[in-house]
Amino acid sequence: MYLAKISVYDNDDQASVVVLGDAGHELSGKKASELVENYFETRKFIVKVSNHNLTGKTQALTVTKVLTPEVQEVEANLEGNVAVPDTQETLQKEVADDDPSTCFGSVKRAADNFEAEDPKRARCG
Repeated sequence: MYLAKISVYDNDDQASVVVLGDAGHELSGKKASELVENYFETRKFIVKVSNHNLTGKTQALTVTKVLTPEVQEVEANLEGNVAVPDTQETLQKEVADDDPSTCFGSVKRAADNFEAEDPKRARCG
């Protein structure tokens, strides 16, 4: 079962569409490709993806800027497959401290090393 959420906004307005499973086909009688052709504009874009985006139940990609066709294309295979590692493997893998997508790891490590100077004691009476 898949859940598709599309949220589009600009300075003046925001719109969201949520479709669960095959509900789009059941409601409209059209396949997803037909809906896109009739109602939406499609563009190719480049998204920087880290393991953080693709591990977990919700896999999210955020596009903050769509370039115009006049911008030179990046010399890369945009239609290639992305290999997503196993979640357990990713969580156990040592990560670089300067990687912004894993900043929670360095915070956790810093908290593990913290010791209070004066431990708190329970008040009696």
